[in-house]
Formats: sequence, structure tokens, C-alpha cells
Amino acid sequence: MTNLAFQNALKRIPQKTPPIWFMRQAGRYHHHYQALSKAHGFTKLCTTPDLAAEVAMGPIDDFDFDVSILFSDILFILDALGMGLEYTSSGPKLAWSLNKDTFSKLDKSVNVAEKLSFQAQAVKKTRERLPDNKSLVGFNGGLFSLFTYAVEGTHKGNLIETKTSIALFHDFMEILLPVLIQNTKEQLAAGAEVIMMFDTAAGELSPSLYQSLVVPYIEQYARHFPKKIGLYTKGTTPSHYKHSFFQSDILAGLGVDHRWSVSDMKDLNTGFTQGNFDQTLLFLPKEEFLEHLHAYLDRMYKNDPPLGWVSGLGHGILPKTPEENVHLFIKTVREYNHV
Repeated sequence: MTNLAFQNALKRIPQKTPPIWFMRQAGRYHHHYQALSKAHGFTKLCTTPDLAAEVAMGPIDDFDFDVSILFSDILFILDALGMGLEYTSSGPKLAWSLNKDTFSKLDKSVNVAEKLSFQAQAVKKTRERLPDNKSLVGFNGGLFSLFTYAVEGTHKGNLIETKTSIALFHDFMEILLPVLIQNTKEQLAAGAEVIMMFDTAAGELSPSLYQSLVVPYIEQYARHFPKKIGLYTKGTTPSHYKHSFFQSDILAGLGVDHRWSVSDMKDLNTGFTQGNFDQTLLFLPKEEFLEHLHAYLDRMYKNDPPLGWVSGLGHGILPKTPEENVHLFIKTVREYNHV
């Protein structure tokens, strides 16, 4: 048994109350995570399946989210490909940058995905600990975000190096996709119901370039797992999704950020629609926060919410977010009177 509300969202079955989960819900805002991180460090938490499961269980136990998410990071696949990876106080750092001169250093052996086996093991451990009425989502990195990190070591800034290395993107996909496919197979076999692909950098591309450069590879990947792949992109617009692939029945669903209007969300017809309350508003004092949340829910429920709506934030929950407002968000969404 898994969470019925989440399964209804996947099937676009209308329902009174949506399932709720946040990106990064097991992260730095949470006292449970902070204690574990202080004791073990981020890398050990991610790469030790029992610890990863313990982190993932924190927000389920404390906030009663409907869905748990694999605790890991999108960049471990770059480490598996031989790029080295260190997590420092200022963020992740790769040992070298990808360009035409360093491309040959990528590990092209057939067993690269084995280096990521700790992720599937963490999925299995988490599923074993989850209550029967909670769902479990796995994840991996979005294609353009992984390429951006490989080239620049970050997804921030103007991305000049990345965008002027477009020819290299195709060669990189030939190496990356088989590893992603194998890793996805293993996460699904371990108990994940859906695999989310998080592409934070996708919105830095124009709609036409996103459709011509990235979407064909997303489609190639998703066709291996019909209705099992969800896609979240940051900064994209409805125009980015004006492509035949997003009119097909291949994806499990789409996640959008807080820049999307309710009407644009309702126009999506691919599985679930996840999002999209502005995550920064959780920092407001209680009464102001609730005013914004009620206004958001009023807009969402006017003429019925989007089919398949999964309630969440416009992006990941931010460090230092007041835990009280996380509780209030969940309570308010579940008790909202939209009759």
C-alpha cells in the first residue's frame, strides 16, 4: 500500500485534498537533519544507506508529509563519471571542469552505475522504514543541470561557458544517459514509485533551445520508464513545454516553480502537476504567512485545482525556514475549506 492521494494525483483523479511533499524537505532547515549532519557530515549521510534513510524519515515523522524522497544529491553521478566531488562549506566542488580537452577523462566503462548503488540501497532502506500509507520518490539530476555543473562547477551566473559548449552536450549525453537509465532501474526496483528529474538550470535556456537541445534526450530517457519519470524545472515558462513530448503520455508529471500562474498549471496535461507556493513566504510571521497561503489556496481552488495537483513549494525549502510554518502549511492545505 502507498499513499492513495499521491496515486490519485499520478492518475489525475480529482480529489478534495492533494498529497504534500517539498523538495529538500529533509534538508538544512530541519533540526533532525542538523543533528545528523553535525554528527556525520553530508557525504556520509548520502552514501551510507541506513543514515540516508534516517534523514529521509525525519520530515515524515515530524511533519507527516505524504511522500518521502531519497536523501542524496544530483552530483554524485558526476563523481561516478570520474570528475571527483567534494562538499565544502561553500558548496560542492568538482576536481576538474568538462571541456573538449578534458572530455576523454570521463569514465566510460560499463560499470559506472555500480558506483551509485548506495542510492538504490538507500531507497530500499527508506521503503522498509516508511509506513505503508506513505509514498516514496527517487530522483536524479536534470540533464542540463548536470552538464552545467560539469562545465562550470555551478548552475549560477550567466553560464557563458556552458552555452558556448553546446556541441559537447551531445557527446556528454551519450555517456550520461546509460548511467542514468541503469541508476533509475535500480531505484525503481528498490521501491521508488516515481523518479523525479530535477533540472534547476533548465530555465536559463530559451524555450526553442530547450526544446531542440534537451527535450529529445529527456524523451529518450523517459521512454525507458513510461509514467515513472517526473520532471521539475526552475525558471521555465509555459512556452518551454510547447513540444509534442509534453502532450504525450510518457511522463509521470511536471513540477513548476512559483512564477507559474494557476491557469498555466491547469493547462498542463501530463500526469501530476507539482508546486508551487513561494518558498520565501514561509519566513513571514505566522499571520502574514497564513494570509498569503490562504490567498494562494483561494486561487488554486477557484474553478477546481489542476488535475493531479501535488501541493508543494515553488522550489526547495530554504535553510532556516521556521519549522512552525512548515507544520502550518501542511495543516492549512489539509483543512482548507474550498466548498
